[in-house]
Amino acid sequence: MKLFKGQLLSIIVAVIIAVLLSTYKMPYYIQKPGGADALSPIVHVDNAEESKGDFHLVTVRGGQATPLQYALAKILPHHEIVDIEDIRPEGISEDDYLHTQFQMMESSQEASTVVAYTAANKEIKIDYKGVYVVSIKSGAPADGVLEVGDHIVGIDDQEVKESNDLISYIESKKTGDTVTLTILRKDKQLKKSLTLETIDESTKQIGIGITLVTDRDVRVKPNITFSSGGIGGPSAGLMFSLEIYDQLTEGDLTKGHQIAGTGTIDYDGNVGRIGGIDKKVVAADKEGIEIFFAPYEGGRGGDSNYEVAKKTAEEIGSDMKIVPVDTFDEALKYLQEKVQ
Repeated sequence: MKLFKGQLLSIIVAVIIAVLLSTYKMPYYIQKPGGADALSPIVHVDNAEESKGDFHLVTVRGGQATPLQYALAKILPHHEIVDIEDIRPEGISEDDYLHTQFQMMESSQEASTVVAYTAANKEIKIDYKGVYVVSIKSGAPADGVLEVGDHIVGIDDQEVKESNDLISYIESKKTGDTVTLTILRKDKQLKKSLTLETIDESTKQIGIGITLVTDRDVRVKPNITFSSGGIGGPSAGLMFSLEIYDQLTEGDLTKGHQIAGTGTIDYDGNVGRIGGIDKKVVAADKEGIEIFFAPYEGGRGGDSNYEVAKKTAEEIGSDMKIVPVDTFDEALKYLQEKVQ
C-alpha cells in the first residue's frame, strides 16, 4: 500500500510539473518562422484576372513563452526570446495589443491600396477624418487620460484630419505647454487637456506619448476587398501593393513565379523596416519562394533588413533571390524589367 501511495504521489507531482512546464506564462515572448500565404485569396479586386504565379504575405509566429517553449527556443534555430515588454509594453493589455496590430494591418491595407491604385491610374478618392490612438506610452502625459481607440478630431482650435496635423502642431510647442484634444470615445465627444513633455531624451522630441493612425475613407473603382483573418501588423504593405497592382493591370506581374517579401508601405510608396526578417526568410524558403523583397533602408548596411535577409538565406542554403528595395516603384520596376 505504501508503495502504491508513493507511486501515485510521484505521478501527481510529475503531472503538475508537466502542466506547469507547458502552461505557465513567463515574462518572455517567443518569435519563430511563420508561414508564407498566397495573397490572391486574401485580396480581391473586382473583375481581376488570375495570375500564374503568386505574391505571398510572410509571417512571424509568436506568443508568450511557457518554460517548455523557452527551453526549446534556446536550442532551435531562428527562434528568438525577447522580453515581453519589448513586444507589449507595461500597461498594455493583450486585447489592446491585438487591437493595435489589427489597426496597423487595416492601415497597411489602406496605404497599399492608395499606392497601387495611384500607380495603376485607377479611380481613387480620399476623405480625411481624424486620427486614432494606436498605443500609449506608459508614464507619458497621455497615460491614464487617453485610451487606445480614441478618435482625435481636434487640438486646441485646430481641426485634426490626419496624423501630420497633430504632429506638426505639437512640434510647434515646447515642453510644459498645455494642449486640449477633442476626441470621440464611444459616441461621446470629450475634451482632454495634457501637458507636453520630452518623450525622447536622445532626440529631445516633445509630445504626449501616443502612436497614431490616420482615419481615412478611401473609395476606389474597381472595388477591392480584403480577408486577412487573424493576421495583424503593418509589415505586409509592400506585398499587398504589388498584389493589388497586379490585379488592377493587364498582364501577369508574377510571370509565373512565387514571390514574397516584407516591408511597411506609406502613402507615398516608401518601403520601411520591419522586425523578424530572418524568420520570414526561413518561412519563405520552406514555401518554395523564388524572389524575396527586403527593405534596403537606403543602403545603410550593418543589421539592415536586406543585409540580415541576405545573410539568413546564405546560412540556410536558400536559392531565393533576395532583392533590396526602398520603394514600391523599385519593386515594380524589378518585376517588369528583371524577371522573365
